[in-house]
Amino acid sequence: MYDRILVPVDRSDPATTALDHTLEIAGDHDATVTLLYVADTNKPSQTRVGTDVLDVLEREGDEIVEDAWERTVDSDVPVTTDVVQGATSDAIVDYAETKDVDLVAMGTHGRDGLERYVVGSVAERVVNTAPMPVLTVRAVDDVPSYPYESVLVPTDGSEHATVALQLGADVANRTGATLHLLSVLEDQLLGSIADETERENRAESLLTDAESTAIDTGVDDIVTTIESGSVPKQITAYADGTGIDLVVMGTHGRTGLDERFLGSVTERVIRTASVPVLTTNQSPESSDETLASGHSST
Repeated sequence: MYDRILVPVDRSDPATTALDHTLEIAGDHDATVTLLYVADTNKPSQTRVGTDVLDVLEREGDEIVEDAWERTVDSDVPVTTDVVQGATSDAIVDYAETKDVDLVAMGTHGRDGLERYVVGSVAERVVNTAPMPVLTVRAVDDVPSYPYESVLVPTDGSEHATVALQLGADVANRTGATLHLLSVLEDQLLGSIADETERENRAESLLTDAESTAIDTGVDDIVTTIESGSVPKQITAYADGTGIDLVVMGTHGRTGLDERFLGSVTERVIRTASVPVLTTNQSPESSDETLASGHSST
């Protein structure tokens, strides 16, 4: 159950799309939505921040959250606004933690290329560091409506994928969606037929375990699939080909140079998926602690 949802806003199309989609979710959960603008005082042009510059940034922020708030007036969702200063991604995560937010919903531009891999986007940094689930939404023409009818959870048997499975099953249970479980066999340059058979058997075993876990949570409409190829490409291709409404994934939350340069599977899916992507970087232990403290992700 989401009680408090944070939506960073900046007048961009992705942020507006994310806000519209989040209002649908918030209405179902009876949640309060907070619209947050971060006055980025870490931009090079603002290295020497004086009082006048801060005043301009805050006035601009007030105008942006006011415009965003006006977009919500026809909904029955309670909405608050706030403006803070700091480095954008850090400020969003700090605010979410301080305010005990259950979900952060963000727009993402979905751009790719070398600069994107090295630097990373604000959304990707929030995905990697926020302790609560993060929903990223791209500004595409046909964003799936809520409640979702189909939810995709890719699984590789890792601990973070297990937490994502629980999160995806919770969403499927709440919305009555079909839960799709996908295992991707990444292409290998070398390997015997016996090795390939072993990999397929392992994938089938992973999907059987995942299906059993989902059934135990109450999901009764489950589809399991094994694909081969590039993992992020197969995930987005499956989502597009089967009309998936939401992809749910775990992320290891790594933020080192290697991860920034190469990009994780989750980050590549976020950049390329045409549907919203819900991520969690919680481990099974931290997930259990969250449930024990009374917070739920559904």
